[in-house]
This record gives sequence, structure tokens and C-alpha cells, in this order.
Amino acid sequence: MVEVKIFRVEGLMLIATGKLPRWQKFVVEVRALNRDQALELVLSTLGGRHKVKRANIKILKVEEIPPEEAFDKHIKEMASLTKMVI
Repeated sequence: MVEVKIFRVEGLMLIATGKLPRWQKFVVEVRALNRDQALELVLSTLGGRHKVKRANIKILKVEEIPPEEAFDKHIKEMASLTKMVI
């Protein structure tokens, strides 16, 4: 069985507010099977939520973290589950 890991992705996204575009820092934690899936999920989420094109997102760091270091409470709760009944 494949283990789901927690990744912390840090980067910058170009927020164009009128004539003064600026780079906004972001830190996102996601659950994914590998690094590539984590990047794809972050790019998709930021593009959909903030209408930012992928070319305007710069990924600075992607690291796998243990569940104890996660700051998102939903990620922590999902990591502590042993089984899920649907």
C-alpha cells in the first residue's frame, strides 16, 4: 500500500492589482503521494483560487514534513487517522 506524505510548499505568486503588480509569498501544506503530485496540487489550487497563471507562480522550496510539524489542523487530523469508513 502506498503511504500518503505531507509536503510544505513555499513560493511566490504574482498578484496583479491594477498598475502595481507585486510578488506575494505563500506557504501551503498538502497531502500527496510524491513531490510531483504535491506541486501539481498547489499550482492547480492557486490558479483556481486566485486566478494566477502557472507562469506567474515561482516555487522556492518543497519539503516533506512529519505530521507533528504541520500547522494546518485538517492535515494533522487526516494524518492521525488509522482508517476511514465511507
